[in-house]
Amino acid sequence: MGIEIERKFLVRGDAWRHQARAQVRMRQAYLGGDRCSVRVRIEGDRALLNIKSRTTGIVRREFEYPIPRLDADVLLGELAGPALDKVRHHVPVDGWLFEVDEFLGDNAGLVVAEVELPAADADFPRPPWLGREVSMDRRYLNLALVETPFAQWSDRADILEELKPC
Repeated sequence: MGIEIERKFLVRGDAWRHQARAQVRMRQAYLGGDRCSVRVRIEGDRALLNIKSRTTGIVRREFEYPIPRLDADVLLGELAGPALDKVRHHVPVDGWLFEVDEFLGDNAGLVVAEVELPAADADFPRPPWLGREVSMDRRYLNLALVETPFAQWSDRADILEELKPC
């Protein structure tokens, strides 16, 4: 059974960019469900079907399966709701992998880092560019960003101020 343990943070400034080792453009949309989100994602040249419990927090059930790219194109084009676009940067820090997502389109300006953990209480590095933790704030879930994009948030200006370098 799949479990994801992940902490999510706002990212301040651009200091993390020199540490990035890879990046991939992603387009994803959701197929619906009350108890789970079913996501179709095209990640570079590969396509994935992901099923994740609809809970907020750092521990959630997660299952992910590769699917043919043509199937993903049909699912995104004909069956899924609005899509979310982002560029994911892989940023290694002291043996840990931070995934820094730069959102595009209606979510442009928002930059969030995620780190997957082996346990909810695991200790991990806190680079200076890591900002406020938002793991428990549902608005930062990708599914929520599709439903209510960052451009529509009433506190958008305050959050953009938080993203500036220290």
